[in-house]
Amino acid sequence: MHILKKITVTVSSIFFFIILFLSCSNKKNAPKDHLVFRYNEHKNIGSLDPAFAKDNADIWAINQLFNGLVQMDDSLIVRPSIAKSWTITEDALTYSFLLNKDVYFHKHKLFGKDSTRQVTAYDFEYSFNRILDPNIASSGQWIFNKIDSFKAINDSVFDIKLKQPFPAFLGLLTMKYCSVVPKEITTHYGTDFRSNPIGTGPFKFKRWEENVKLVFRKNDNYFETNNVGEKLPYLEAVAITFLPDKQSEFMQFIQGNLDFLNSLDASYQDDILTRKGELRNKYQSTIDLIRGPYLNTEYLAFYMDSDLNEIQSKQIREAINYGFDRQKMMTYLRNGIGIPATGGFIPKGLPGYNPNIGYSYQPEKAKQLVANYKKENNNKTPEITITTTSNYLNFCEYIQRELTKTGLVIKIDVIPASTLKEGKANGKLDVFRASWVADYPDAQNYLSLFYSENFAPNGPNYTHFSNSTFDSLYKEAFNITEENKRVALYTKMDSLVLKNTPIVPLYYDEVIRFSQKNITGLGSNPINLLELKHVKKK
Repeated sequence: MHILKKITVTVSSIFFFIILFLSCSNKKNAPKDHLVFRYNEHKNIGSLDPAFAKDNADIWAINQLFNGLVQMDDSLIVRPSIAKSWTITEDALTYSFLLNKDVYFHKHKLFGKDSTRQVTAYDFEYSFNRILDPNIASSGQWIFNKIDSFKAINDSVFDIKLKQPFPAFLGLLTMKYCSVVPKEITTHYGTDFRSNPIGTGPFKFKRWEENVKLVFRKNDNYFETNNVGEKLPYLEAVAITFLPDKQSEFMQFIQGNLDFLNSLDASYQDDILTRKGELRNKYQSTIDLIRGPYLNTEYLAFYMDSDLNEIQSKQIREAINYGFDRQKMMTYLRNGIGIPATGGFIPKGLPGYNPNIGYSYQPEKAKQLVANYKKENNNKTPEITITTTSNYLNFCEYIQRELTKTGLVIKIDVIPASTLKEGKANGKLDVFRASWVADYPDAQNYLSLFYSENFAPNGPNYTHFSNSTFDSLYKEAFNITEENKRVALYTKMDSLVLKNTPIVPLYYDEVIRFSQKNITGLGSNPINLLELKHVKKK
């Protein structure tokens, strides 16, 4: 017994010193807390592999680890990234990219004695072919629909040839799907590359405890600098937690345990923001609020092939567009966050947006349109049903109350998001709430929802809107490389859609970010991309 006790004490002592040593070692190697950027992600990150950069949570993390040929700045202008320059042939079909020779992958033992290697054009050839590989089953394959071929000419030159002119192509290449990855690493890890990512980005992968914490460390070998030649990034590390509860997240932020907050639980909305969308006085000394346009249009959609007479009536569709106050809706339901949609489908922040081509609040006109419909169709109780998810029930109830005043009977059907998605794709819903977030920052992406060859379920035209003039203009826009002319054409097309009323634009969303006072360089952008390489923490 005495011997056993002695051994137990000895083992315990050794264990204690191991823990003490590791603790000291971790503190020694750990980044200074004031240089760690901390944020929370409600949704679990599914993958750190750019081939699956579909959800915002994944895209934000992947953006810290990887680079592509080009990148988008906060003004939606395409800038160099790994490609330091490019040329486009006169027929707008061939893009030739000249690569920066100072870009290296994050260190890994598989690279050999130097633990890293230079990025070449052949890496992009491999990375693009990997996205197209059916065995990978990347959600980004559609990006290459307009590409005829691509190839590395040599280590420094990468050419892409398109099937037809596509003015928005460079914007498409800024998507994280188009990031460069190293063949020797992806083939070694296979599907486990999702949790063992090696890229070229400002931060490198350190540790991932799924559903608990994800940590990136500074890439000391990063190729980009600021405008005075200082190396990026400034931060030592990025730490991401996965609290699913927004209330807990908010409390962590208020207590200073998070540096950044990108969403707000409805229960705290009135506490932190005024009706005008400004910070309340009690937070102005401790928190910064950043607001800007977000490329997301929220709307109601009519299924134009519906058998319902009310849906086929342009008078009823117009009455719904005129019949509720969008500004009042934003003030009381969103604390002023978001821009009332008095323009078309193209959101504020994109070239082509025009705030005056849509519908203003005209209740008397709405009443008259409904009255005309009742008389012409001998229908005293015209009725429509708006289908929505529970998240947007308050918006639909507001619209219901307002439209009832016009003489319409409005019903609301609340269904799960998956059921709504299936219903709108297969023409089962007469009127439904929807939103469209830009896949790439060009108005063509929004207007594609009204091109007749894009009918759902095989395309994004969920309304089944069809107009020969629109289709002609849509095809014409592909051949116009001069931006001003193309933008004018986009506005003309958007106006044509609104005149035919297949939709009811509700509002254009805004990026709203809260940060601690000691954070600078965060900014915002219309695609709501989290860019941390310019962030400083005092």
